[in-house]
Amino acid sequence: MRVYETQLNLKTTDKNIGLLEYFSNEVSANLAANTYPIRFVVTKSDQHSYHAELGVLETDLAVNVPESIFRFSKRAVENTNQFNAVMLVPTGIGALIGGHAGDAAPVSRLLASVCDNLITHPNVVNASDINEMTDNTLYVEGSVISRLLMGSVGLQKTRSNRVLTVIEKHPTDSLFVNGAINSVNAARAASGLDCDQILVLDPAMKLITEYAPSGRAIGKVEKLDHLFSKLHELRAEYDNIAITSIIKIPNRKLHRDYFHCKNDMINPWGGVEAIFTHTVSSVINVQSAHSPMLEDQLVSNMDVGVVDARKAAEAISFTYMQCILKGLQRAPRIVHDAQVMSHPSVICAEDISCLVIPDGCIGLPTLAALEQGIPVIAVRGNTNIMNNDLSMLPWAKNKIHYVDNYLEALGIMSALKNGIATDTVKRPLENAQGSNKEILSVKELRNAKKILTAKVRT
Repeated sequence: MRVYETQLNLKTTDKNIGLLEYFSNEVSANLAANTYPIRFVVTKSDQHSYHAELGVLETDLAVNVPESIFRFSKRAVENTNQFNAVMLVPTGIGALIGGHAGDAAPVSRLLASVCDNLITHPNVVNASDINEMTDNTLYVEGSVISRLLMGSVGLQKTRSNRVLTVIEKHPTDSLFVNGAINSVNAARAASGLDCDQILVLDPAMKLITEYAPSGRAIGKVEKLDHLFSKLHELRAEYDNIAITSIIKIPNRKLHRDYFHCKNDMINPWGGVEAIFTHTVSSVINVQSAHSPMLEDQLVSNMDVGVVDARKAAEAISFTYMQCILKGLQRAPRIVHDAQVMSHPSVICAEDISCLVIPDGCIGLPTLAALEQGIPVIAVRGNTNIMNNDLSMLPWAKNKIHYVDNYLEALGIMSALKNGIATDTVKRPLENAQGSNKEILSVKELRNAKKILTAKVRT
């Protein structure tokens, strides 16, 4: 088994209508035998073409075939009993906020303040040994959020999960395996984590970081057979999976380059972690999260000096594991059964009130929101390398809102929650237009009132 990324150049559809079905058909037509889509993103679009990048799982084991990422079920209603928002900052796109080490976490706390539940993914809140989620924040792996918005799964809140920790056997130094085990035991002692089983994986996997032609941080994963064999063997003994393993990079210099690059280098590790956890969660149908294991003691002893605050959490950690252990401890369980999904305690696509994304991002969550009629708030100030004009998509009226920053996004969310049309709190306030595009003057309104009063009297 292996996972890799490939590129697709596709012709645009008429008025960008029916994109989910179109992309599903095109992806299926371009897949080789025994390959399955894992992650899909449009990196650039214009009037003539869509430039897409596709994460692909290659396997000949039928038991490991995941559900199609393009499976879509349109919601029949919107549940307004709660206000539940989804906040995404896609991994590997160099987002100004959230593109480094948990530096979108303060934003998530802000947005959570106006929600019953804020659903977000590890990239937003993971900061090595720090994870400051609010109690009403749901920690959900990225592919699971896509499936939630697509209407194919629901989320069930939990009080606690049995977390299986998978630690890749280090090829040269037991120091890092011992450090990971100590991290797990620290979480058990200090936060009550339910994790009494650790799997030391040998033989190891192979995660390799790469960059796509678009500039996105991506990667490939090889030698997955042993991992999935053990995960299937132990399936009855865990609810969620925490994994730590080495990520292969071109050279050690990349560590120092990342911390001190003046051109705001895209985090090289997050992209391959994302496609890896997408694969694990899609195949096993549980929440998963990954933390990188240091390659050797030369890297762990490297003095990177004082770094950008957005990257500082990574400069002070040894195992990077506490954030994922905290997130998985109470991460909601995935619900597939249609009857169970109808239970009022399960959060489904019907229960999602809005989606907040950096402007320019088109992936399955954006396309699903478009089809589901879920309002989307696009944050222009969270700049990134995605090159799409969201206004080109066929949004229904008042289903796309552009803001300059997350403080404005909070205002839009509050307006949506309270049923206030956003244009009514802006000035100048435009008059409502009649179907004949004519507006009665004040004098005409008075005359009409006199005529109606006279008719009533007679």
